[in-house]
Amino acid sequence: MEFDVIIIGSGPGGYVAAIRASQLGLKVAVVEKENPGGVCLNWGCIPTKSLLKSAQVFDYANQAEKYGVSISGEVKPDLESMVKRSRDVAAGMSKGVQYLFKKNKIEVLTGLGKLVGNGQVEITGKDKESKVVKAKHIILATGARSKELPNLKQDGKKIIGYREAMTLEKQPKSMIVVGSGAIGSEFAHFYNTIGTRVTLVEFMPELVPNEDVEVSKALARSFKKAKMKVLVNSSVEKVDKSGKMCKATVKTPKGEEEIEAEIVFSAVGVTPNIEGIGLEEVGVELEKGKVKVDEFYRTTVPGVYAIGDIVGGPALAHVASAEGIVCVEKIAGLDPQPVDYNNIPGCTYTHPEISSVGLTEAKAKDAGYEVKIGKFPYTASGKASASGNKDGFVKLVFDAKYGELLGAHIIGDNATELISELVVGRKLEITGHELVKTIHPHPTMSEAVMEAAAAAYDEVIHL
Repeated sequence: MEFDVIIIGSGPGGYVAAIRASQLGLKVAVVEKENPGGVCLNWGCIPTKSLLKSAQVFDYANQAEKYGVSISGEVKPDLESMVKRSRDVAAGMSKGVQYLFKKNKIEVLTGLGKLVGNGQVEITGKDKESKVVKAKHIILATGARSKELPNLKQDGKKIIGYREAMTLEKQPKSMIVVGSGAIGSEFAHFYNTIGTRVTLVEFMPELVPNEDVEVSKALARSFKKAKMKVLVNSSVEKVDKSGKMCKATVKTPKGEEEIEAEIVFSAVGVTPNIEGIGLEEVGVELEKGKVKVDEFYRTTVPGVYAIGDIVGGPALAHVASAEGIVCVEKIAGLDPQPVDYNNIPGCTYTHPEISSVGLTEAKAKDAGYEVKIGKFPYTASGKASASGNKDGFVKLVFDAKYGELLGAHIIGDNATELISELVVGRKLEITGHELVKTIHPHPTMSEAVMEAAAAAYDEVIHL
């Protein structure tokens, strides 16, 4: 079996690369050991958002009277039903990817793919039977898995990773979440909302440490308001799981504290899946624990490429997709622009939501910029007032000299939708004044973007 392109892995990097390659007239095969769609679609982005939606509906039901709606009887969360809905959503999306493969005449080869040299991939199925296929170009898109710390070895029952967190059979009464990145914060919010007593432990001085510090502080306030215990500058030193409960020893600025919980959820990041895929055998070089590639994702071995979580850059689904498209367009002889890693949006689907792109205020100043800061609170937004949730703000960072939009940081309802306008604006090199003079519809949450820009130039109307 010979192909123009073989892609190992069918996550948002692999399946998007496969479809684009097929569109460009290449004969394509995808090697996948599990379900099409990878972690994002089956165990990450999509099913977690389903769980978070269930939590939001439960929260709305508990607040129904605030909206003039009377609900008789007790509102109860049903974790089993929430998980079933989440898995059904993931299964439906996976079938959608299978349909796209069929529509685009992409061959799906089931099994574990491994480079064996000379443009060949060995595929081993669950029955341990192997076969070899060949291609001019091989793209590695094997993704990542939950990272394990030496003192937090996951057993899948008491100390768990994200897969177990989204498929628990029974709602725990208490949980310790270690790590407040997107995964940790989202699950902490989910379980806290449906009634689990959650303690969130973060090693860095602020929650969601990659975000602007004002956003981090606002999220911490919201979590504490929701009766979540938040510990920053803290670390879980060890966990005694010999008894019925986990006993975690947490090092805090005030000293060591012992915290009991039914479950400890380790959300300290992800580890790239680079083992067992033949990298060493064929001579693919690594750099800082990831596959070394150039701007078009060519590895140090001709004909072998790598995209997504196994290469440097943000471990985000939309980044992997963009990399996959650039990679196959270059293979097909087009002239694609390299991915601009300075304009990658990030989203965290907590309540309140968080989104950002570009430089934080602190990083802009560290880079030597003189900045103008525009900030508009949701308390002054008519749409936010009407929707019943006024927590949040839009914060924009501009270069004072030229008006360039250096960064955008949003926390609050619809933050993950609002950020795209600012990503496009940065792509088109919009200035602060142009953003101010762009008419936004009323009443919408998006007006807060315009008003934040106006605030930077002392032209804000509604403050």
